[in-house]
Order: sequence, then C-alpha cells, then structure tokens
Amino acid sequence: MRNRLRLRRPKRPISAVAAALLFLDFTTSGAASSGPTFYRDVLPILQERCQSCHRPGQIGPMSLETYAQARPWARAIRERVIQRAMPPWFVRPGSSAKFANDPTLRDEEIRMVSNWASAGAPAGNPAEAPPPKHWAAGWSLGTEGNQPDVVFTMPRVALPAKGDIDYTYAIVPTHFTEDRWVQMAEIRPGDRAAVHHAVVYVREPGSTWMKGAPVGPTFTSRTLTSEEDRKGAAWTDSDLLLVYAPGSLPDRWPAGMAKFIKAGSDLVFQMHYTTRGVASHDQTSIGLVFSKQRPTQRVLSLQLTNDRFLIPPGVPDYRASVHGTMPGDALLLNLFPHLHARGKRFTFSVALPGERPRTLLDVNWDFHWQMSYRLAEPLRLPAGATLSATAEWDNSRNNPNNPDPDSAVRWGEQTWEEMMVGFFDVAVDAALDKKAFFALRKRK
Repeated sequence: MRNRLRLRRPKRPISAVAAALLFLDFTTSGAASSGPTFYRDVLPILQERCQSCHRPGQIGPMSLETYAQARPWARAIRERVIQRAMPPWFVRPGSSAKFANDPTLRDEEIRMVSNWASAGAPAGNPAEAPPPKHWAAGWSLGTEGNQPDVVFTMPRVALPAKGDIDYTYAIVPTHFTEDRWVQMAEIRPGDRAAVHHAVVYVREPGSTWMKGAPVGPTFTSRTLTSEEDRKGAAWTDSDLLLVYAPGSLPDRWPAGMAKFIKAGSDLVFQMHYTTRGVASHDQTSIGLVFSKQRPTQRVLSLQLTNDRFLIPPGVPDYRASVHGTMPGDALLLNLFPHLHARGKRFTFSVALPGERPRTLLDVNWDFHWQMSYRLAEPLRLPAGATLSATAEWDNSRNNPNNPDPDSAVRWGEQTWEEMMVGFFDVAVDAALDKKAFFALRKRK
C-alpha cells in the first residue's frame, strides 16, 4: 500500500450492535404521539446520518430504512448515539481543521433519538415521513438513482479459509480512446469481510511498472517471472485513483477539480485480503463518474510513509513520525491515515512557511473503521509548507486487537505486521501530473 514519493522521513471486526447490547422488541402502535415519533422525527435523522451504511449491501450490520427495521434496535440505537459511538467519528479535541463529512449528531438529535427510544419507539403517522432516499443500486456515489458512468471489475478471486494471502493484483485496461477526468469514484468489494484494503492505480501508457505482468488474470508478486517486476510490485510512481478500507466512503472532488486518466491507461487493482475461517470469493469493482467539463485543477493523491520503525514487544505507546515539504503550491483536500491492528493514534500537522506547526487532524485509530477526513474548506499549501504525520501504536497486552504482544513489529503487508501511511489529496494546476509537480522543487 505504498506509492513512492520523494518525501523525507526521519533517521475489533466492526462490532454489530446486536453483540454488545440487548435485543428489545417494543410493542407500539401507529397512534400519534406528543413526543418524538419515528416517521416525523427519527427517520429524517437516520436518512441523513445513518443510511449511507445501514442499508442493504452496505457495511452496516442492519438496515435502518423502515420502521420495521429500526424498531427492534431502538434501545441499541439510543445507547450508541448517547455514547457518541455512532455514527463513527474518531477526531480528538485539538484538531484545528473542520471536516465536511463529520457525521456527528447534534445534541438535539441525540435527545430526539433518546426520547423516542425511551418512550417505547412510537411509529407515529406515516404521512409525516420524509420522501425516501433513492440510493443508486449497489453504489453509494450519490442519491436519486445516480449510477457510475463506467464500471471496471477485476477477475473473480478464490479466497482460502485460513492463512496469509499475498497482495493480489489485477491489471484492467480502460480502453479509453481519449483522456478522461473523473469527478467521483467508488471501490465496491465483492466480499467486504475479506477485503482489508484495496488500492486502484492509474498506469499510464509507456509506464514500466510491472511491465511484464499479465493483463487480465490476477497475480501476486511471487508469480511474476521478472525479478524487476517482483521487487517493484509494491512501489510505484503511478497516481492513485482511489483507496478503499473498511468504513471509507466514495470520493467526490469539488467542482473544478478532478482526477485524470490518460487515454490508453490501465487500472491496477492492488488487493489485500484477510482470511476469516470460511472460504469465499471476491470480485471487486470501481465505478467512475466523469466530470462534465474540463477542470481547472487536477487532484493528486500523495502520501507520507515511514517504513523504518521497529516497535518493541509489550510497549503501549510507541511513536514514529514522517514529514515532507510541498514542492509547489497546492490545495489540501483530505487526510486519510492508515495503520494496522496495533494502531492507537494518528496525527497530521502542517507548518506553513514562517509559521509554527499546528495540528490539522488527531484521531483515535480504529483498525476496523478507516476514514478519509475531508476538509470543509480546502487549505492553501504554498510551496515550502511542511506536512507531518505521527503514529502511535499499542503493542501491549492491553490492546485487544494485538496479534502478538511478545513480538517486535516492523513494516509489513500482513495485518500481523504494521504500516504507517498518511494519504492526502491535493489539487494543483490541471497541467501538472505528479512528476511535473515534484519537479517544481528543482526549479527553486
């Protein structure tokens, strides 16, 4: 899950509510209530805050689209919103940035849901319900039936019940005869429980990255015949199109900004699978929505990576950092931290030229719910601005997700190893690709 950039660096499964809280079957009527009712007061909150995940085919363990679906979970919903455990949001106090995808319920919304559940979860009058949201079938790119303009699907992969699985790749030609600008993108796994993460890269014509790899069938680095291809599989200068991890949502870039796919490019799927005791199959797809007009800015996905740490056994608060300097002017759009099971905390900071560093994002790490934090307003990063990332791991026995607290831990692809990657998207001039953007540093 690495994409080589010239940035400097220093020398629990998602728990189903049913498993944690008691099932409660309220007996209610549809009679009008003076207090909060489902159709008038609670359903609008569920539509705006919950249904993106809690509907058929999505990551939520149950659907919350109808009264019949929500009523048995009323007590569980109440407890989770009071605890501010749902909707998931892991930003700690001290983060200076504001985020457009913050789903945190307002105090009055929490009171509304709590009072509704405490009153026996009354249904109320169905005539007072808001219109249902019409989600795109199988996709979360938007409401009102929006569908991708094009979908690319990798071949079907058989997954064993046990053991480690090497990173699995698939090269899928786009067959684009003209350049395309992508406004929205979504990765949709075939077996969400088995996909630890997925990255889709854009391999442009003429790229030498895995040039000897097969186009069409899936493969791993071990199966490549070229030593150069085997060594280079995990490192590339190709741009990221999108990253998926459990809990992440589709990307939608602001008006006037888009990702670029050159005519004749291939999409390279990089899949990290984990076994779960049951054999299964996966066939992951990516859906794209094209920009209706040529944008003025190109979105590049960059990253801060530290792969030189060594976490001692039993240590509850080991830290490592990495930083990089922007070679040219850019707008920062989002931040996406990535660690593995021992992860505890992740922080992004920025230091603008002539200013002291400040924390943009500080999150409690949750391996089972990895989010992209989208800035409410893009942040101007002039050339010379420094972005820093700091990770903290808990390799002690107090970490219930720790695979082995008695072992030292280094960088590795498997979940019992560790990673430290701070992804971030920036918008630059539309004429700049990644190579040209980093070449700006040499001109100064």
